[in-house]
Formats: sequence, C-alpha cells, structure tokens
Amino acid sequence: MDQELQDTIDVVALGRLQAAYADAVTRRAWVELDDLFLPEATVSIDKRDGDTLELTGPRTVGDFIAKAISVFEFFEFVILNRHIILHPDGADDRAVARLYFAELRQYEESGKWSTAYGIYHDRYRKVDGRWWFEGRRHHSMARTAQDFETFPFPEGNLF
Repeated sequence: MDQELQDTIDVVALGRLQAAYADAVTRRAWVELDDLFLPEATVSIDKRDGDTLELTGPRTVGDFIAKAISVFEFFEFVILNRHIILHPDGADDRAVARLYFAELRQYEESGKWSTAYGIYHDRYRKVDGRWWFEGRRHHSMARTAQDFETFPFPEGNLF
C-alpha cells in the first residue's frame, strides 16, 4: 500500500480512538476503556500542585476518572483540537499526539457550571493492525470558577 494512503488510514484510526475515549468518558462507560488502552498503559496526571499521579491500566484509569467526576451532574469531554505525529523516531507501530480538550461540567450539589481546559500528550502503539493508547500525560491548562456569573439570553430582534 502507498505510504501516504496508509498514513491517512492511521490518522483516521487514531482520531477514532481519541473520539471513542471522549465518548466513553462522557457516558461514564468505564469498561469500554479496556478496548482503548493497552493493559500496561500508563497515565500521568499533573495535579498542578507539585505532585504527579501515576496510573497503570485501563481499570485504574477508569476508577480514577469515575471518582474525580462523581461530583458532576453533567459531564462532557470535548476534543478541541489534535496534532498527530506518525512514526516518531521511524517506528511504524508508534504515534504521538497533542490532544487539546475541554470538560463541560455541572456540579450536582450546587447546580453551578464550570469548564476545565487541558492537554494530553499521548503515545500510541499499533498491535496487530489496531491502534491503542500506550501512555498519556494530562495537564490542566485553565479552569473556570464554580461560581462564575451567567447572563440571560438577550431579548428582542438583534439583527
């Protein structure tokens, strides 16, 4: 197969993997992470307090996320942008990416809304023709306050 065509197929497959993660997390379907992460996959979470949390395996990752978002009545993981790089260091079965995201959240107790922005630095591995998450580094970039002010929709014809 032509290399450009194979690269296009791989980029589409990696985009589908990223979208499947966003979908599973939004639906809180933790068991589905087993089909996305290699069993030995690692996830590092920069807590922005000087500590880094290290997780291994899809079940551990799912358990951590489930606990972290349990305070939200509504939670949606939204991919904002991504930059995928195939064949880092010449490896045909590897890829890396930066994945920019937002988390739309409504607190269960107060009903207030917040948005978190962040980036994943991802490593992927292709096994038997299929792409998997091999490792992720999570960094929070910004977060709106739980008590931000909202405004009503403007009335009247604004055209």
